Amino acid sequence: MVDLLRTDVSLTQAFHQKAPTSHASSASGKIDRVTALHTYLYGPSGAPEILALHGLTGHGRRWQSMAENQLPDARWIAPDLRGHGRSTWAPPWNIEAHVADLVDTLNEHAAGPVLVVAHSFGSALALHLAATAPDRVRGLVLLDPAIGLDPDFMGRIAELTIGSPDYTDAAEARSEKIHGSWGEVPTEVLDEEFIEHLVHLDNGRVNWRLSTPAVVTAWGELARPLVLPPSSMPTVIVQAMKVQPPYVTAEFRSAMTDRLGPNLTDVAFDCDHMVPHVRADEVAALIRKLL
Repeated sequence: MVDLLRTDVSLTQAFHQKAPTSHASSASGKIDRVTALHTYLYGPSGAPEILALHGLTGHGRRWQSMAENQLPDARWIAPDLRGHGRSTWAPPWNIEAHVADLVDTLNEHAAGPVLVVAHSFGSALALHLAATAPDRVRGLVLLDPAIGLDPDFMGRIAELTIGSPDYTDAAEARSEKIHGSWGEVPTEVLDEEFIEHLVHLDNGRVNWRLSTPAVVTAWGELARPLVLPPSSMPTVIVQAMKVQPPYVTAEFRSAMTDRLGPNLTDVAFDCDHMVPHVRADEVAALIRKLL
């Protein structure tokens, strides 16, 4: 893969950031039809179905490697969440709007109840989806889930996002990734992230392909009270132990244990927050147990 610090590939492949329209696409990128969210589809039709939800500031294509390399025999439904990627950036951006989008996406692409595999903020949406539409969800795999977090902490992060919403250039964006939660992610994965997700703004700076107001709203939504799935729902929680302060709080773990009992599998990985990228084989093994 190319090194974006040594080439101008991001300049030649990026476009000035504008709010996109939404559609579904296959792994090849072919447009299918207009749907609630821009959705990547991987794997054979008729296979066990996975709804894959990315985290805050991410996009659905982050699941492509796992879908093609670790679990190619599953049917992956991987949307860009509202305010992210190539999905609509229009408000509202609250959790209820996200869940409604996900139900629409399942109506369009899923044949039956799905296993929801979710990372970070996506896990909060997965839990709300399971509580709101339990007939659409047959299990949860929550990768370093973020939900029910400290309001003061979320407020500070939201303020930082408002104060510094973008980057001078690709080098600054890469430095933040490498010295943050992406430090353990393979270089080729980071390069793909830049090619797919970094765009140039009209002000001459760069940012990820997302709506900053939607992201700021999401930080506030993560401070909402915990929501738990039905007690009978098989659920896996994976905590990334290098994340401090942890997204997986003691309150959340205790509430999930009390609610789910033997239906909960609690796993700890000695890694940073980007669990799907740095522990792909282990994550795939956990997913396969619930497929």
